Amino acid sequence: MIESESTAGRRFFTRESKLAYLLLLPAVVVVLGFMVYPLVYVLLMSVNRTNRLGWLNGFVGLVNYATVLGDAEFWRVTGRSLLWTGLAVLVKTFLGMAIALLLNVEYRGRKIARMLFIAPWASPVPISVLLWSWVYNPQFGLLNHTLKITGIWLNPPIWLGYPTSGFIAAIWVDIWLGVPFMALVFLSGMQSIPEDQYESARLDGVSAFQSFIYITLPSIKRILQIATLLSALWTFNDFNAVYILTGGGPVNSTDLLITSIYKNAFVYAHFDRAAVMAVITFIILTAISVVYARFYFKEEA
Repeated sequence: MIESESTAGRRFFTRESKLAYLLLLPAVVVVLGFMVYPLVYVLLMSVNRTNRLGWLNGFVGLVNYATVLGDAEFWRVTGRSLLWTGLAVLVKTFLGMAIALLLNVEYRGRKIARMLFIAPWASPVPISVLLWSWVYNPQFGLLNHTLKITGIWLNPPIWLGYPTSGFIAAIWVDIWLGVPFMALVFLSGMQSIPEDQYESARLDGVSAFQSFIYITLPSIKRILQIATLLSALWTFNDFNAVYILTGGGPVNSTDLLITSIYKNAFVYAHFDRAAVMAVITFIILTAISVVYARFYFKEEA
């Protein structure tokens, strides 16, 4: 036993392994510097007072957490973030599935259609959101102009100027940006399903809808679970759609947790409050991931 441990130790520190550790060192330094250190410092800020520069200025324990959790605005922002995530992921999933089914059918121009659906996802997010802000412009935007000339809505609203319409406009942009990813993931899963399963179903008189329910969905179930989890995490942390379109306004009515964290830290210089909200956001996302993982591995078992 002793010889085997010593042998393992010698193998662990061979010339090749030392070279591997040396090559891994820059990546380890980067991870520690850009991920571990900021995470630890945010945790420290959440239990300390901070000055206007973000320096720690005295340990206060859980006082910061009590202050944030006792603020009604925090709960409104959190509820809005959860609503935002739930609605967006639900619509992305349904639209992504529908588009994937259309792209999975043989027809002329299918490759061109795939390229067009990929475009929103492949474009830089800030540029896409900025284009949508022009579309929503009340004076010369494409949306209001189209509604007026077609007679659908002769007096359309200022979409980004009111709480409800601003929220709907922002969530639609997030959906538009995220649907291509869902469609491509679902499409890749559908194309891995053997065609003979569908042929056998057709010979047995099974309808297209029944084939989708009993063949397609069970075959891509795992892909569906992973895609929705990733979409939920990304949507909850989507900063660009809200901040570029509305800046969280009017009167903070479209703020999400991620934009509220940014404002508290870099606009109001309330770094301790922003740190607490960041920690709570981390806990929420971790809880979502753990619940998903439990269901996923439970079904695997």
